[in-house]
Amino acid sequence: MNHFGERLQQARRMRRLSQRDLAAAVGVSFQAISKYETGQDMPGSAILLRLAQALAVKPDFFFRTQVVNIQVAPSYRKKASLGVKECDHLLEYAREWMERYLEVEEIAATHQQIPPVNADLPTYDVATIDEVENAANELRERWDIGHDAIENLTELLEDKGIKVGVFEGPEGFDAMTLIANNSPVIVGNAAVPGDRLRFTFAHELGHRVLHPVKEMDIEATFHRFAGAFLVPEKMARYELGSVRIRLNFEELLLLKRKYRMSMAAWIYRAKDLHILSEHGARRMFQDLSRYGYRKIEPGEISTELPTRMERLVYMALAEQLISRTKAAELLRKSPLQMFTSEQDNDGTSAMLYH
Repeated sequence: MNHFGERLQQARRMRRLSQRDLAAAVGVSFQAISKYETGQDMPGSAILLRLAQALAVKPDFFFRTQVVNIQVAPSYRKKASLGVKECDHLLEYAREWMERYLEVEEIAATHQQIPPVNADLPTYDVATIDEVENAANELRERWDIGHDAIENLTELLEDKGIKVGVFEGPEGFDAMTLIANNSPVIVGNAAVPGDRLRFTFAHELGHRVLHPVKEMDIEATFHRFAGAFLVPEKMARYELGSVRIRLNFEELLLLKRKYRMSMAAWIYRAKDLHILSEHGARRMFQDLSRYGYRKIEPGEISTELPTRMERLVYMALAEQLISRTKAAELLRKSPLQMFTSEQDNDGTSAMLYH
């Protein structure tokens, strides 16, 4: 497949269109689209404009030089309800976003501004649940974040070299781990509740740093890591005590707001640490179901959106390394949506909306 054909296929998959769907939208034959994608033919300028319009991209998208090799990490397990089109859409959307991310990183590095962050991801071989708990604690110590609640997990992951993207995704998709040009990437669904997405990101982090033995329950292992990383045992016992008969929902709601971890995850955490007995945890989950909290919990937690790429773009704009039009392109905004900074007469900086 030639470069243009690869770009065309990427844009088509981002729009969840088949070759026949695109052909109908553009007014050409299915065979013509197939030939464009395989490099057997090139569209003329009129058809090129119609392709760009149908795919909601600018014509120069098809000729971008930044190429990202993206791979799904072995940890990703899609739900059966997630079809091929949705999977292709997610991967190509992530690829296009990473192209823009790596481009602005390259601009910053070339002009000796902020260099790309190298990933700080040690690996831990684990064979028992105790070793999973220890790994979560050791990673916290390595990252020097103490034992208290993590203020913003998304920003922490980006500070440690994991690129994080949050997009509107289909039902049935929470998150997946990718490798893009050797950079670790986690992509999450913005439609997922903030506390659930935060826990999922911690779960995906576990896939990056843990090497469990084959005999362990893999998903249970990474769920345990996520709970231990978000709420270390020391803090769980500080907040809940050593042994409890049951937990109060108001208490769980307050802890949910403090640690940004769901009430259900807190019950699991208490059970895992034997603060609650199996019977006590089962009763708590029955109560959650009775009140409808298994589907929708009270206390909505906002989604932690990544900002590093956006900060790099605005830094490059402020340093006049890129134009406002280029900044808008990198952020997928219109120039009218861009902020810029200008100096007032007294030398102070004012933020203006254009």
